[in-house]
Amino acid sequence: MARAAPVTSATPRPATGDRSEVVLSRLQLLVTRKLDGLLQGDYAGLLPGPGSEAGESREYRPGDDVRRMDWPVTARTTMPHVRRTVADRELETWLAVDLSASLDFGTGQWLKREVVVAAVAAITHLTVRGGNRIGAVVGTGGGAAPPTGRRRGVPPAAGPGVLTRLAARNGRKEAQGLLRAIAGTDVRPGRSDLGALVDMLNRPPRRRGVAVVISDFLAPPEQWARPLRKLRVRHDVLAIEVVDPRELELPDVGVLPVVDPETGELHEVQTGDPALRRRYAEAATAQRAAISAALRAAGAAHLRLRTDRDWLLDMVRFVAAQRHARTRGTTR
Repeated sequence: MARAAPVTSATPRPATGDRSEVVLSRLQLLVTRKLDGLLQGDYAGLLPGPGSEAGESREYRPGDDVRRMDWPVTARTTMPHVRRTVADRELETWLAVDLSASLDFGTGQWLKREVVVAAVAAITHLTVRGGNRIGAVVGTGGGAAPPTGRRRGVPPAAGPGVLTRLAARNGRKEAQGLLRAIAGTDVRPGRSDLGALVDMLNRPPRRRGVAVVISDFLAPPEQWARPLRKLRVRHDVLAIEVVDPRELELPDVGVLPVVDPETGELHEVQTGDPALRRRYAEAATAQRAAISAALRAAGAAHLRLRTDRDWLLDMVRFVAAQRHARTRGTTR
């Protein structure tokens, strides 16, 4: 269920290109100063794992993953052993970046689109080291601008939208070019097909790596859940959900004009009605619970970033928790 964006009379924001340059300039310093040296290992990504190359064996300890039992050594020594693995020397990360019209909205410190760019900047900074490669597929709506006005039943743009592939390359200069290409993408009316966007990471098949899907996930879960499960078979998957507080609850501000950014449909909502605000909050809670359940069923790690919070601090906490969960009981 897509949320409608309130119509405000605030000062117009700068053009997309100008604002993107401003945001990128701020992010460059922010990410470098706060993330550099804080989270990176020699060859670690956002979802650090034990690696895929075989290493030496050691005796089994309670808490070790039984899937890594070294049965030949166990049989020879009559003591249970597990096989250590070493991290691959080059990590390939692919981003699926959803820039549907619903992302061009925000009532907090940031637009949802800007949080998406911020997340891409942080992932790029953490990934591009030691020859690591990063690429992206970007999706945005592809329909003509829908008519606006007080109309009901205006259909959303048909089709999968515009899907663009940016080749994976290593090096900071190439990574900065990829970041600028994503930040400079025009948000088109309508919604891209998130399932088709995720499926672009499955074709052609790639060696095991990290896949990061960044979206508000407002498309129905049945559209993207299966491609995400398929992606998880071969890759570590991180789903970054971008949320605005007004998508979770309505403020009591009287009659509020709201417009769906994907269809142009305009409504007037009486936010002074406590029953309406309660139903809205309950529907939003149910929607987010369904998204979380679908991501969990797909086996994806789930990070939620909000436009009214410190997204960088949330990312730091998430990565630290992931590393602790991966190493607890297996590294002594």
